[in-house]
Amino acid sequence: MNQCRLKYCAVKTDLLLRFQTTVVKHMSVAVCVVLPMFKLTVVRVTLLPVAEHNQETQPTVLWTDGAEVCDTAVEQKDCGNKGLAYVLHTSGTTGFPKTVRVPHKCILPNILHLRSLFQMTADDVVFMASPLTFDPSVVDIFLALSSGAQLLIIPSVIKKMPNRLAQLLFKHHNTTVLQVTPTLLCRFGHRVLQQEVLSCGSSLRVLALGGEACPSPALLRSWRHEDNKTLFFNIYGITEVSCWACCYKIPHSSNLSSSSEASVPLGTPLMDTVVEVRDEHGGVVTEGEGQVFIGGEDRVCLLDDEEDVSPGTMRATGDWVNVRDGQLFYLGRRDRLIKRNGKRVNLDGLQQLISSLPQVEACAVALYEGVRLLAFVVASTSGGQKAAAPLPSPVRLQQTSGADGDLSRQIVDQLSLLLPSHSVPDTLLLVPALCLTPHGKVDMEALMKIYQRQKRGLEAPQGDFSKLKQTLQSLWQDTLGLPEDVTVDEESNFLLSGGDSLKALHLCEDILSAVGLTSPGLLEVVFDGSFSDILTYIARVTLTPPLENSTAPLPEAQKRHAYAPSVVPAKRERKESQSAAEERPQGERQAFKVIRRAGEVIEINVRSGCQADAVGEKDLSKKRRDDAVGLCLSWSSDTGRCVDASPVLLVHERTDQRSDEAKSTVFIGSHSHRIQALDLDTGSLVWERVLGDRIEASAAVSHCGTLVIVGCYDGCCYFLCAASGKTRWIFETGDAVKSSAAVDPHTGLVIVGSHDGHVYALNPKLKQCVWKRHCGGGAVFSSPCLHPSLRQLYVASLGGRLLCLNPDSGEVLWSDSRDVPFFSSPNCSSGLVAIGSVDGNICCYSNTGRLMWQFSTKGPVFSSPCVSPDKQRLLCGSHDGHLYCLNCADGSLVWTFHTSGKVFSSPCVFDGSAVGRSGKLVGLASTDGTVWILDAENGQMLASHSLPGELFSSPVVYKRSLVIGCRNDYVYCLNLTVKDEAQKD
Repeated sequence: MNQCRLKYCAVKTDLLLRFQTTVVKHMSVAVCVVLPMFKLTVVRVTLLPVAEHNQETQPTVLWTDGAEVCDTAVEQKDCGNKGLAYVLHTSGTTGFPKTVRVPHKCILPNILHLRSLFQMTADDVVFMASPLTFDPSVVDIFLALSSGAQLLIIPSVIKKMPNRLAQLLFKHHNTTVLQVTPTLLCRFGHRVLQQEVLSCGSSLRVLALGGEACPSPALLRSWRHEDNKTLFFNIYGITEVSCWACCYKIPHSSNLSSSSEASVPLGTPLMDTVVEVRDEHGGVVTEGEGQVFIGGEDRVCLLDDEEDVSPGTMRATGDWVNVRDGQLFYLGRRDRLIKRNGKRVNLDGLQQLISSLPQVEACAVALYEGVRLLAFVVASTSGGQKAAAPLPSPVRLQQTSGADGDLSRQIVDQLSLLLPSHSVPDTLLLVPALCLTPHGKVDMEALMKIYQRQKRGLEAPQGDFSKLKQTLQSLWQDTLGLPEDVTVDEESNFLLSGGDSLKALHLCEDILSAVGLTSPGLLEVVFDGSFSDILTYIARVTLTPPLENSTAPLPEAQKRHAYAPSVVPAKRERKESQSAAEERPQGERQAFKVIRRAGEVIEINVRSGCQADAVGEKDLSKKRRDDAVGLCLSWSSDTGRCVDASPVLLVHERTDQRSDEAKSTVFIGSHSHRIQALDLDTGSLVWERVLGDRIEASAAVSHCGTLVIVGCYDGCCYFLCAASGKTRWIFETGDAVKSSAAVDPHTGLVIVGSHDGHVYALNPKLKQCVWKRHCGGGAVFSSPCLHPSLRQLYVASLGGRLLCLNPDSGEVLWSDSRDVPFFSSPNCSSGLVAIGSVDGNICCYSNTGRLMWQFSTKGPVFSSPCVSPDKQRLLCGSHDGHLYCLNCADGSLVWTFHTSGKVFSSPCVFDGSAVGRSGKLVGLASTDGTVWILDAENGQMLASHSLPGELFSSPVVYKRSLVIGCRNDYVYCLNLTVKDEAQKD
């Protein structure tokens, strides 16, 4: 009593007299409060100054032989008190909070059976991870006390510091039994889990995971050292039938690795517990899906105002399982099984899949406003790197803003391979840690607030250390509720200054919003470091040196509401374009160019004399080699969500050369489901359409120049009027269409790939599918490439296959198979077939399928090759940050250019005459937001421009205009400027 400072006890009212008689020699008992509803009396107890203790009286201890529940324990259960053991409230994470009154006879079987399963002894140390308001704490307490083991209770502030907590548990106190939620365990991080919690020599004997869906076997294996001997248990139950109902001993990794199961079973019922699975009509399910019901003769609790409940009452859990081979496999809560686009999505299953990815430490998936599928991801931290490592001085700070975008993209790309399109999250947010409820479960409400704050996108005070410090000090004071005039000591620790885990998460989210970044290591710095450590950490990842030729940030335009795509404001719309093309005289010949990514130019009825139509070319011809090139902003257009698609330009002319009829239009789609048609010269909106889902595919233009064709995540290929945007035809495939269509100039067929693994040949005139061909495995992500004269169509799949098809019939002419997927699109403009591979190779085949050569880069190749107009050189980017210029004949390296980021998109080669240069130029984008202009002859950089977002879109150039999409929601047009070297002085 002295050690635990016991002052009050809650005693069953009808046992009060017996309690007083029993303890009269040891303490005085005074009644404080009577609680008739709970039939309890709260008494104050005071230890007497002199107490006589009978040394011969031994306390009754429940015991087990370590293999099964012993007879004396069963007798203890049978003669146990039938009154209430404790009262608590449910957490409310799966419904409305309830008051639960738990009888002794309900919880006692849990203690006895788990003590036997865990083989508890007096040598064990049990860490009480749960708060007293969460019923697993009762199991922790009495597992220890009934076994003579130690119960380890640690201050709450230490629980919020994962590294220090691990030190205390496993180095100072040698914890042997840990009962915890998976989310709480994940807070340690992979490094600490492998090196301390589940290391080779870890003291931890038993790890019981409960309260949430058990992680996948693969994820469990990744947490533990290969020689770790800890026993893993999956425990399942609900507070309404306190505490646990089922338990499953997870096989050791040596057996688990050969298991074909993607999830861990719930296990068999514990002592005196009955578990049933029923369908929606109440029928018992022995195979298939249904809802779990839990009960038992004595396993009954009183909820809210219930005064009495019939023995054997079965409580509905709201949890759905799949019964398979006598085992129960958790599917999720009923409200976590949703429908999107008419197809079912299991949010818990999706969450588990994302968590199993190697880049992911933890994940939570939720539906925002019933529409948007969100994934909150905590990224894995690297090796043993300390999150708060101080900066050496002096140091050149490097820009890291592109890293998070690359990681997000990498995760989404992987999910696109593993999942149907309706299950891929609409938005993936990198967060420093998952918000937790006091019970250690994921706090979805708090995560939604983070999403809302990030959506508002506070402006970052980057570039000024003093402003950064002032911002951090203000946020620190605001989070801790300190007056503005209070000085913050640079050595102050946030938690020791009055903060807690929830306030730490709020501080992290405020910092990340203010500086415009995401960082998985920040929360750990807040927990363990000082104010100075936090400031140093933020400075390292935000303050960057100015980039050459960068411009000031563009003014923020008024954005449309990105989450109500059906409502499209009429902004800058030009009425005159709506029907102009449809009212042209019959028989008038169309003359137009289509300019696409990778320098592809398709000309229809264009006179040869129109090739040299650059503005001011005559004036520039005399000094062409002396002119320098610059880049500056011409216009931008807000699409509402990030733009990964590449632009397509349609340049119209009339054969009678009436200048007032010539026009150039940009077509580009975005994640906001919108496709925009924009005037190339002014950026004004010609028309805008909202399609059925996000658009990542680049558009194509029909061979007659009147239709724009674009694929969509809803599995459809849309044929829209180029002049007005009106729908002419919709063709539905079996899955998302991320491939850009190829157009046969001879037959007019539109050939497009789908994530359903097929490539389709579509006739827009007849509105029918002429043929389709399955590509032998894997989705078709990349775009088909057509060689019109050879009548060969090249298609690549994520299954690692490159096929050559007859474009008229779909017949396979030849194919080649590799072990890695193709994200890059083939290019056959040189007569050979070039393509990039995820294994880092740029491969070149003959038109008969023979591998001619391959060039190895130092990173995956997602970029599609571009061939120079003279067919002599091939250019292709790599994730290693380089652009490679190769000889088409033998693959030898001509030159290379190192960018400041990764190269995901495709380069384009264009004529330099419009800007006063006689040779060819190269347009290039790197993921860090930089657009580059290079000399195609030697790779020398001529100009660069920094955009305020990541670039996965490929640049397209016409005359002096370079158009590109950006992940900050905008489409940009940059103007190539001429700088006369002779006039510089």
